[in-house]
Amino acid sequence: MQYVWQHRLWLPGDMRTVDGEYVEVLDPGLLNSDAGPDFFNAKIRIGANLWAGNVEIHVRASDWMRHGHASDPAYDTVILHVVENSDCRVTRPDGKTIPQIVMSCARDFSRSYDEMVNNPSAGLACAGEIPSLPDIYITDWITALAFERLYAKADRIDELVRRLGGNWREAIYVTLARALGFHTNSDPFERLALATPLSRLLHHQGNLDTIEGTLLGQAGLLPEIDDTNAGKRAARLAAEHKFMCAKYGFRPLQNPGWRMARMRPYNFPQRRISLLAAMIADGFQLSHRIFSVNTADEARELFRPNPGALGGNAVNILIINVVVPVIYAYGRFIGDDAMTERAVDILHGLPAEQNNVIRLFEECGIPCRDAFTGQALIELRRNYCEPRKCLYCRLGHRFLARKALRR
Repeated sequence: MQYVWQHRLWLPGDMRTVDGEYVEVLDPGLLNSDAGPDFFNAKIRIGANLWAGNVEIHVRASDWMRHGHASDPAYDTVILHVVENSDCRVTRPDGKTIPQIVMSCARDFSRSYDEMVNNPSAGLACAGEIPSLPDIYITDWITALAFERLYAKADRIDELVRRLGGNWREAIYVTLARALGFHTNSDPFERLALATPLSRLLHHQGNLDTIEGTLLGQAGLLPEIDDTNAGKRAARLAAEHKFMCAKYGFRPLQNPGWRMARMRPYNFPQRRISLLAAMIADGFQLSHRIFSVNTADEARELFRPNPGALGGNAVNILIINVVVPVIYAYGRFIGDDAMTERAVDILHGLPAEQNNVIRLFEECGIPCRDAFTGQALIELRRNYCEPRKCLYCRLGHRFLARKALRR
C-alpha cells in the first residue's frame, strides 16, 4: 500500500473519501522509514480544501487504535488516513474526524505483484513482458545497473586500500587473487592473499619455487610427497613454505573451503595459484602498468606474459573484475574524471562474458553486445531477479504500474 501511494498507482476515480468527497493528491509526501506517520509533508485537496500535512496508511482503519496512534501527538498532523478496509472512523484528540479513503486498487496491485514474484519459471519472472517495453526504458536501466555494479566493485577496492593502510599495490594483489577464484573460489583466494602479504613475497622476487610453495602451503594445497621427480619438487615447495612461515610468521588458512567438484583441471585453484606466483616472481608488474591502460587491447597485454595459462574469456573476466574497477577506483580517489571515463570505455570495448545469465536475457529479447551491458545484466539478475526485488527494478516497476493503471 505504501508503494502504491508513493508512486501514485491509482486511477483518478478511485480517490474519494468514505464520505464521498473528491481527493486530489498534489504531492504524496516523503516516505518515512522511522517512527511516526508513513508519509511526511503531503499536499492534498479534499473537496474544496487544500491540506498540507502527513499521511498514515493501514490495512484496517482500526489499526489506528491498535497501534496506539490515538494517544500519540506525532499523529495529530495526519491529514488523510489511507486504508484497505474501512472498519471504523478515526478522530484527532479534539474529536474531529480524520478524512479517510479506501485504497481498493492495492488488492489488484498486490495480486499482480504476487503473480510476478511467485512465477515458478526458472528464467525471468517478467520474461513475457520484456518485449513490450520501449528500448529507452531498458537502455536507461542497463546504464544505471552497469554503474551500480562498477561502484560496488570500486567501493570494495576502496575498503581494501583502507584496510591495508593505503597500500594500493597490496589492494591490487588481493583484488587479482579474488578474481582468479572466478566466483567459485573467490573467497578462499582473497583470504589466501590477505594471509600472505605481497610485500613479503616480493622480497623473494625471481624465486618462483619460494613464492609458489608459500602460496600453495598457505592454501593447504601442497602436493603429496613421494619418490618421483614430482615428489621431489613437492618436497622442495613444502620446505620453502616452512622456511617462509618461520621467517615471517605466516599461518596457513584454516578450513579454506576450496571447491573443485565438477571443475575442469585448468580451473583448479592450484593452477590459478601457480599463475599468481609466476606474476609475483616476475615483480608483479601489473600493479604498475595497470594505471596506464587505455584500451581493452592494452588491458589484455597485462596478462600476455602467461601464454596458455588463461583463455580469452578468462582474461576478459580478469579485466572486468580487476583492471576496470582498479582504474575507476583510483581515478575516483585522485579526482581524475578522465581516468574513470577511461575505465568505462574499456568495458564498452570488451565482449560480454559468456555465461548463463547473459544467455537468459538474450533469449528474452535483451541483446548483450559488450561487457558494459553484460555487467548490468549480471547485476540485474543477481541483485534484483533472484531475490525477486521486482518493486525495486525499473522494469518490474514499469510492468506493475502499467497493470495497475489499466484496470
